[in-house]
Amino acid sequence: MTRRFTLATAVPATVDEAWSWSTSIKGIKEEMWPVLKMTFPKGLTHIGKDTALQKPLGRCKFLLLGLFPIDMSKLTFVEIEPGRRFVEQSPLLSMRMWRHERIVTPSGDGAIVTDNVEFAPRFAPPVVGWFVKRFFEHRHAVLSRSLR
Repeated sequence: MTRRFTLATAVPATVDEAWSWSTSIKGIKEEMWPVLKMTFPKGLTHIGKDTALQKPLGRCKFLLLGLFPIDMSKLTFVEIEPGRRFVEQSPLLSMRMWRHERIVTPSGDGAIVTDNVEFAPRFAPPVVGWFVKRFFEHRHAVLSRSLR
């Protein structure tokens, strides 16, 4: 069963600042912490115009609370519009399908960061669906606090 949701957060940062945060490994890790720690391929610091599309950048582990391995991903980006949008569609052990699109758009004196998430859990869809939605709500709360 495929699940979908959209979250949007207005931040008082420029589009460039919100994009830089959204595509930096540092920003991604901060958004996830302390719920999950994600490992990244060695040397990767940003996702950008030089990021290879349609092929895995490497294996990433997800550690619940930074300690307990709960999933593995072959981090794959399928679309990138630098400064505006990316689509990450990575094979995950826990999902039949995973698609995360982040869009950064101008809004008045700041930016809006929107995440469109679509996924199909391999097991316990109600529980996994609840967790993924709460996790992205956490990410948006951190994003809001960090880009003031």
